[in-house]
Amino acid sequence: MTQRKPRKCLTVVVPCYNEEGTILTLLERVLASPWVAQVVVVDDGSKDRSRELLATVTDDRVKVVLQPQNMGKGAALRTGFSHATAEYVVVQDADLEYSPEEYTVLLEPLETDVADVVFGSRFAGSRPHRVLYFWHSVGNKLLTLASNMFTDLNLTDMETCYKVFRREIIQSITIEENRFGFEPEITAKLARLRVRIYEIGISYDGRTYDEGKKIGWRDGVRAIVCIVKYSPVGERFNRRR
Repeated sequence: MTQRKPRKCLTVVVPCYNEEGTILTLLERVLASPWVAQVVVVDDGSKDRSRELLATVTDDRVKVVLQPQNMGKGAALRTGFSHATAEYVVVQDADLEYSPEEYTVLLEPLETDVADVVFGSRFAGSRPHRVLYFWHSVGNKLLTLASNMFTDLNLTDMETCYKVFRREIIQSITIEENRFGFEPEITAKLARLRVRIYEIGISYDGRTYDEGKKIGWRDGVRAIVCIVKYSPVGERFNRRR
């Protein structure tokens, strides 16, 4: 694949909940990308100074949407996707675990028209990764394996934040999950659409729970439920009810 010259074709959707320590730095790095046409920040009922800080952002490309209360990552993304206007849409967490400098890598399969959706994998390739929790990585890999079994995909990182979509594809999908169940839900629904999915290895600067990491074991349990619920097996069961 040949890299294309950057052009402003990307909407970045940023779900934000209590990220006062990183949100402005994150936006600075996102807006520095030559690919970014629009940034939609959805503040999910933050209790810290996130909303106050977002009010100081003056770049015309940034649209801030305030949720009335904390509703979860999936709900924030559902709101953010509805405001997207650019050709491609990427999910960008506000915590700096993922690097906006890698948009060029993520967009390459889309720009060369070999893919409709790109997953940025933390477990593929040789890019740098912060060394953290063993059991957390095992859980991610087991959830990806289970998702692959039900979707017949061969992903290495279903739970990754970095998913890039052609806008018409993500806006055609009804997102039902309000929390972290978004990841297996959207993967299952993309598989059913039979769109062209690529994976690209990305770097990952994961943070600890003391540093603000929010996902926990209950989200892992919900992910298993979602893997089954949104699979063809789950769909057939729901139709019979």
